[in-house]
Amino acid sequence: MKLKGRLQGFLNWPLYMGALVIIMTVTAYAFSIKAGLICTVPAVVYCGVALWFYFVKRPMIMRELLLFAVDHAQIQKQLLADLDVPYALLDEQGKVLWINNAFGEIIRKDKSWHKKITDLFPDAGIQPNSPFEEEMIYDVSYENRYYRLHLKNIYMTEDTSPEEEDGFKVGLIAAYLFDETEKIQFQQEIENQKLVAGLIYLDNYDEALESIEEVRRSLLIALIDRKINKYINSMGGIVKKIEKDKYFVIIKNQYMENLKSARFSLLEDVKTVNIGNDMAVTLSIGLGMGGGSYIQNYEYARTAIDMALGRGGDQAVVKDGETINYYGGKSQSQEKNTRVKARVKAHALRELIETREQVFIMGHKIGDVDSLGAGIGIYRACNELNKKAHIVLDDITSSVRPILERFINNPDYPEDMFIKGDKAIEQADDNSLLVVVDVNRTNFTECSPLLDIIPTIVVLDHHRQTRESITNAVLSYVEPYASSTCEMVAEVLQYIGDNVRIRQAEADAMYAGIVIDTNNFMNKTGVRTFEAAAFLRRNGADVTRVRKMFRDSMQDYKAKAEAVRHAEVFEEAFAISICPGDNIESPTIIGAQAANELLDIVGIKASVVLTEFQDKIYLSARSIDEVNVQIIMEKLGGGGHMSVAGAQLTDCTMEQAVEKVKATIKQMLDEGEL
Repeated sequence: MKLKGRLQGFLNWPLYMGALVIIMTVTAYAFSIKAGLICTVPAVVYCGVALWFYFVKRPMIMRELLLFAVDHAQIQKQLLADLDVPYALLDEQGKVLWINNAFGEIIRKDKSWHKKITDLFPDAGIQPNSPFEEEMIYDVSYENRYYRLHLKNIYMTEDTSPEEEDGFKVGLIAAYLFDETEKIQFQQEIENQKLVAGLIYLDNYDEALESIEEVRRSLLIALIDRKINKYINSMGGIVKKIEKDKYFVIIKNQYMENLKSARFSLLEDVKTVNIGNDMAVTLSIGLGMGGGSYIQNYEYARTAIDMALGRGGDQAVVKDGETINYYGGKSQSQEKNTRVKARVKAHALRELIETREQVFIMGHKIGDVDSLGAGIGIYRACNELNKKAHIVLDDITSSVRPILERFINNPDYPEDMFIKGDKAIEQADDNSLLVVVDVNRTNFTECSPLLDIIPTIVVLDHHRQTRESITNAVLSYVEPYASSTCEMVAEVLQYIGDNVRIRQAEADAMYAGIVIDTNNFMNKTGVRTFEAAAFLRRNGADVTRVRKMFRDSMQDYKAKAEAVRHAEVFEEAFAISICPGDNIESPTIIGAQAANELLDIVGIKASVVLTEFQDKIYLSARSIDEVNVQIIMEKLGGGGHMSVAGAQLTDCTMEQAVEKVKATIKQMLDEGEL
């Protein structure tokens, strides 16, 4: 056996001492022969004994060392085998070579334990045949217990110097298992016991009571109370009625998954309450969870209920930290007959305009007639209050050009009535007011940097709110039941000042916005829609003039006809088509018109028309009343109304976009969302 290192040096010490004795003896002869002779005798004896031990007794010593090493290795092996921590050795490919008793008890050691670690713990997430890193940790489970799997490389040396890189190689992989079942169970129990704050509002409380006899009203209220109390009490929750149509609820977090999987059955259950009322009662639910305190969960619940009401009601919104999820929202939002809210918002808007030096008005990207008409209406309000106003408009589409032609180069209007976004950024300051119309999503606005520059923001919109809504607005007037933003602005103008006179061109622009968004008063029209139209008609709006402005060119009409002609009927109820965009100035407008046309076909419940424009694919979705296209478009990153919605897709081809739309509709049908 070849020895090296300190052990070799230790066994060579007798030889070193023998050489020293010889040197000392030679030195003694130099001083005296007699002294040299005296030293020679013990030197010879010592060297003889040393050589005898080194050459004769060396094999015996080596055997003793080997036996000690073997005994020591057996002790180490026994310690590893009896170690309470589950331990295993793997080869470089991850195959189990050896396991200790604790590891064997976990996997119920039998003849089949010589497997790869990925076969024993398939949920570890280890990629097959991938090299193992220096140290890796995975969360795994085995027979209903949970472990932390710790893998670590063991480096072994060959018979080479440590300085040489090739002298080291990966020989084995050590695997440790740490049982974390109880820890995870306790964590889950803590998570389950967390409290979820909630608010339940009845959407149409007053309207429902008015639709039945007075003697039955108390019974209707009692039945609704009973439904809500029974629903919450079944989960061990608490219900407290804080107002006649508002409830505060508290439930445990462990019931949230059941509520989500049942898609908040209370929404549909409360609609079954009928004691002669002509109008079904609907409610909105807002739940807050994931906050650092009970107060924060309550604030989340308030935000969630505001989102539910802002999206038209009849739905549940769950805000879990920064994540917001929507459930329900299948029914059409009910129009409010009272204009109290419009009057309050108009007065608040007037105060904001009067306290600012200048006003900037902007709509959404690729502006349409509704956003431009609403912006012109707000511009008129600012003029009546003697405030300088600008409408921010970058892209001029073919749909809005007929309206703009009546304002540009018109001596009645200043040249800076319409300005570009970059110029608005230069002129804006802290003493400006920004009014955003027909959009409430930050990334869809005409010039989003203005939202960061101007601190005072007002939002007027008729689209349902989403998680990307503008959150820092000092005044937000979002009414999903309104047919168009022009309808809302027309109401605001009636209350913002005394005897506000709208010019003919302005009345035409706002009237056109209502006509386009309602598809000639066929979609989402209510009493207030016609009242707003009548107000604009009294101020000079002309139906014939508006109709002439929005006639299609022959090329646009042919493109729309092609989209209708090549429409595909999916799942026997959804019309899906592609609108050609070649040589068309505003293909997205034509796509929206084609989607409206497809609804006139018997059996079609909803339509989706895809249009490619400026390296994006625009989706226009329409329905009459049976399908909520807004929740379909939200799945695709868009939004809108129950009957009018849209979305934008990037980084995909037209064929991929069509397949994505079909897959989304198919999934929602299978899950019962449509």
